[in-house]
Formats: sequence, structure tokens, C-alpha cells
Amino acid sequence: MRVPSAIVLASLSLGVFAQDRAPVRPGIEVFLANVPSALRGKRVALITNHSAVDRARTPDIDLIARHQHLKLVALLAPEHGIRGDAPAGAKIEDEKDSKTGVPIFSLYKSEDRGPTPEMLRDVDVLIYDLQEVGGRTWTYVSTMALAMEAARKKGIPFVVLDRPNPIGGEIVEGALLDPKFKSFVGMYPIPARHGMTVGELAVMFNTRFGLGAELIVVQTLNWRRSQWQDETGLPWVNPSPNLRSLAALTSYPGSVYFEGTNLTEGRGTDRPFEQIGAPWLNAAAVVRTMNDRRLPGIIFEAITMPVAPTAAKFPGQTIPAIRFDVTDRQVYRPVRTALLLIDAIRRQHPADFAWGKTIDRLTGSDKARLAIDAGRLPALLEEWDREAAAFVESRAAVLLYR
Repeated sequence: MRVPSAIVLASLSLGVFAQDRAPVRPGIEVFLANVPSALRGKRVALITNHSAVDRARTPDIDLIARHQHLKLVALLAPEHGIRGDAPAGAKIEDEKDSKTGVPIFSLYKSEDRGPTPEMLRDVDVLIYDLQEVGGRTWTYVSTMALAMEAARKKGIPFVVLDRPNPIGGEIVEGALLDPKFKSFVGMYPIPARHGMTVGELAVMFNTRFGLGAELIVVQTLNWRRSQWQDETGLPWVNPSPNLRSLAALTSYPGSVYFEGTNLTEGRGTDRPFEQIGAPWLNAAAVVRTMNDRRLPGIIFEAITMPVAPTAAKFPGQTIPAIRFDVTDRQVYRPVRTALLLIDAIRRQHPADFAWGKTIDRLTGSDKARLAIDAGRLPALLEEWDREAAAFVESRAAVLLYR
């Protein structure tokens, strides 16, 4: 499968294939430096939040609102809101941007969660710029897919302003989503850690999964797949309230699975997604078991963890917990590690451990839950390694970076 010529030509016209090892420039800078003639003077709806900034930390909203060739007429806010400070899953209402006066439509106030015809009534082009975090469960990717569908139905271009994958573009891990378990935390059969940018995912969704939008991807300039966020020179912005560091993102593709158990994934603590716990957990015993396995790139530490009174799990308690200390992020495999840890905790606490309602959606099928319950996790992990390797081969046709 080849990348559609329209995508390649759009990228070439913006001069973004020249990877000259100069400073990494996000798609917003490349786009505004030379807005395609077909989009000049158009009315723009922008799907964005606080995470979309240029190298000087100026928000996309301000940059597009004052650009001479574009007219910003609507802002569309994903999960966590336009400022990125709303809790996970919180209902967000429509409002007006205090600085530009542009209406803000919430994409997270209904079950549909995609742009409605009313939101796009006066819109000529739909632009997307949100920070990817590298894990399939990240809902901004689902927001992009739903918005691409809406743009296709209205017959307007959909523009992705690309950004680097903050945990790099080389490591791929975990099973592909089973379409029977499609949800807002995973809509298409990609691995738990896909190693792709949102621009590359958009091309894949558009071609392989049949969205068929009039898609323009504005590539990040000078990014290499081997680069992590801290190697790009781009500013760090918390993608959401509970993803506060690159260390959290490094574990997130696997540690997010603890949301689907009766342990806390660390929300309401100082290091969400870097530590997990429960009042009944024998952290020291589990840590001994896990460290004895000598998993690559990580050691585990038994700690006690204060939980904020506002947390959903164990509010106001100080509980036994396990902290992830990543020693080598290049060999660390967070998906495999998280499932092995869940398995060890279940074996240590067969009467206390329980699955939550969301585990199958988070892992992408019922296979992980059933394998752990049956004591057959190692065989499943080998199967998932094969699936991930096959995905690496199949994704090559849509990759935009070396």
C-alpha cells in the first residue's frame, strides 16, 4: 500500500521532506510559514488544546487567530477541555474563548464525541493539532478519527498539524485491537504502543481503514524516529492532568491497564502512571518477585503512597504501592511489564485482586484477562510479540519519517 499521492504532494509543497538535522519544527510552524493557496482565506475550525504550541510556547489558537490568510471561526475541545485541566471523563460544556472571542464547542459532552454538523456549519477547513502520547488508549486519536469522518461528510479538507511521538517512533509493542472491542479508548486495530505520529495514524486511518477524508498532513520538520521528546528541543507541556512527565508517558502504554483493575494507577498521587497500589497490596513481596525476573530496563520499588482526597480510588488514604524505576527506556517494554505485574499481583492476592469493567477495552480484547486468569500469560505475550512485529512491517507504507 502506498501513501496517497495527495498526501505526498501536499507535504512536498510545504517543503517538509528535507530532514536536514536542523531544529525540530512542529507542523503548526511549517503550516503557517506557507499556508497552501487552496486554504487561504478559508474559515477554520481548530481541534486543539493547551498542548498545541510552537517552539516559543505560543498556542495554536493565537497563531491561527492572527494569521492573515486564515479566519478562525470555531474551536473544538477534546477530553480534558481546551486548557487540558478537566479530569478524565469529565463532561465539558461549550463556552467562548476569552482572548479571541471564538466559540469553543465541546467534543466531550455527548456519547458521539465527534464534530456535529452544527459545529461545522460555517467552516471551510477542519484543522487538528493535539499532542500524541504514544499509546492506543489515548482518546485524542479517536477524536481525530471521528473528526476526519465529519470532515468527509461535510466535504471539507482535514488538516493534521503533525508532532513527534514523544516516546519515539521505533518501539512497537502489544496486541492489535480486536475490532469487537472497539471503543473511544481504541477504535482501530493498532498495537498498544504503535510508534507512530498522529499524522501517520491519520494516513493509516484514511487509507487502510477507509475513512476517505480529503487529508492534508503537515509534517514535523527534522524529526527522526529515534528521537524522544527530550531530544527534540521542543517544549514540554503536560498532555493531560495526570501525564506530567516523559517518565509517565514511558510507562503509560502499559500502566494504563491498572485503570481496569481494583488497584490505583496513581491518579491522585505525585506520580500518576509511574506507581500503582492498593490498601491490601503486599508491595514488598510482589517487588521481590518482579525484580527476581530481571525484566529489561526496569526495577521496582516498594513504597507507601498518599492518595489525594479527591481521587476516585482510595481517596485520602496512604497505601502500599509499587513504583516503576525505568533504568533504560530503549529496552523497557511497558505493556509486557504491566501485564506481568498484574499477573504477579493476582497470584499473590487471589482473594483481593479483581478486574474492573474497562480492562478488555484498555487491552484491546478479552485475551489478557482470560490468559492471566488461566495462568497462560507467557504464551499470550509471545503471540503479541509476533503481532507487533507484523505491524512494524505493515505500517511501513504509511510512515512519513525515517
